[in-house]
Amino acid sequence: MDRDSFNQKLNDAKLSRKEFAALFGLNYQSVNGWGSNDREFPYWVESWLDLYIENEKYKRLKSVIKDIQLED
Repeated sequence: MDRDSFNQKLNDAKLSRKEFAALFGLNYQSVNGWGSNDREFPYWVESWLDLYIENEKYKRLKSVIKDIQLED
C-alpha cells in the first residue's frame, strides 16, 4: 500500500487520518507518517479498510431496505 491508495481508501471510507487513528487508539503522528521516509504501512491496514468500506455499504443497503419496509 502506498500513501495515495491509503488516502483514497480513507476517502472511500469517509474517514480522516485522525478518525482512523482514534478507532485503533493509535497516535495520529504515527498514522500520518506511514508511507513516508521508508515507513511501511502495517500489513493489516489495507484489508481492514476494504472490509470497513464493504461493511458501510451493507449498512446503507440495510437502512434503505428497512426504510422501504416501513413505508409498506
